[in-house]
Amino acid sequence: MATEAQIPGLPSRRRDRRYRMQTPVDVTVLRSGIPDTVPGRSLNLGEGGVAAVLAEELSEGETVAVQMNLPTAGGPLRLRATVRHHDRLRSGMEFVGLSRIQKEAIRDWSATAPAEERAGRGAIPVARQAAVKIGKARVQPPRKARRAWKAIALVVAAIAALGILWWRWNLGWRDLEAGLPQAAEASAKPEVRVPAEAMQKLLIHRVDPDYPESARAAKLSGVIALDVVVGRNGSVLRVHPLNGPAVLAQAAVEALRWWRFEPYLVNGKDAVVETTIAVEFNP
Repeated sequence: MATEAQIPGLPSRRRDRRYRMQTPVDVTVLRSGIPDTVPGRSLNLGEGGVAAVLAEELSEGETVAVQMNLPTAGGPLRLRATVRHHDRLRSGMEFVGLSRIQKEAIRDWSATAPAEERAGRGAIPVARQAAVKIGKARVQPPRKARRAWKAIALVVAAIAALGILWWRWNLGWRDLEAGLPQAAEASAKPEVRVPAEAMQKLLIHRVDPDYPESARAAKLSGVIALDVVVGRNGSVLRVHPLNGPAVLAQAAVEALRWWRFEPYLVNGKDAVVETTIAVEFNP
């Protein structure tokens, strides 16, 4: 079963299987307490991580949020990842804290990947064309042909980079949480108010807020209470802070947007619900 070749110039440490996948992907980096959305296109995907060409440079070790669409996910797939490698706008990111639903979505998609490759989705890496086997003999392409392939690869990479930058220019900044499933429910009214203890039992994916440097310098601490509306699919639709300093409240809101719950059932059907969640900040 064929897998995507490793990104040139980056050492490979991954142990999971990766499958070729070319689809738009957005990466959010939190810098100085402000989320920065970097668009790009994925190269390969597996349960362990994703490789992508992005419109900006990332730093190894940065924690990022990744969003992409998979046919088997039923909506935008949002994951947390750590940047393990970065070289000339190409990044290798390792997933952390995958939920059961997210793993199943990737597994379901990867089960169809070999058939998609045979159908011709995506370009075959030049590295796989370096040696052509005919019978028992192995014929190496002439030196001029190899140089021509390298020149073509550089031109294609340059065009791709310009295309991504043009895409970034036209898209501008956008909110990763504005996925189609959420947009349809954004104005939905909650059907029932659920106690915080009951919703905590349904929590399947939690993201802890980053402590803002400005809050640390001011030695701010405390518990931020938030009014949260959860959609029928368990994603967070709306978050409204009820108390606390603005800088801590904003950090709590940004983290809560990534939380995921199991759907809350009312009369056996998924329902839009409202609850209260408390987040504690300590310097």
